[in-house]
Amino acid sequence: MSLVIVLLLVAGVSEAAGRILPLAVRRPGMPRRLVAWLLLAGGLVEAAVFALWPLTAWTLTELVVSPAQPDTGLAWTPHLLAPLVLSAVLAFPMLGPFLHLLLFVGVGAGLADTLAAATELGWWGAAGCVAVAGLGLGVAVEVVRRLVVWISATERRRAIA
Repeated sequence: MSLVIVLLLVAGVSEAAGRILPLAVRRPGMPRRLVAWLLLAGGLVEAAVFALWPLTAWTLTELVVSPAQPDTGLAWTPHLLAPLVLSAVLAFPMLGPFLHLLLFVGVGAGLADTLAAATELGWWGAAGCVAVAGLGLGVAVEVVRRLVVWISATERRRAIA
């Protein structure tokens, strides 16, 4: 389990670095301490979102059909998580968003295989649950990001005035 946590944290920090470092480059006056805190906070949030992906897919599956094995759930394992870490490392916007998306689809397919094997839902149904869960989590995180940026911009404008 500790290997899964470490891989989730590495994927989260790498994903956050792909979003924060371009911002830090465009604003050369940003203090390094602030950039480090942003990386840490963003990495923890991204790791939490990654950790919630299988749980959210499992919950959606339970809403669609009753699971064949009620005590089992869908969880990250090191072999399912390794491609996610690779996709997070490649998440830097200028290094290939299409490749990043392709790797996320591959990770989702691996989750769908595991989910289909654990439930009476077919592979396409499991893939749909995984996709809806991933899309929902992604949209939720993007809304929170934009809200934080909007709030911080509003506070900055108040401080200037």
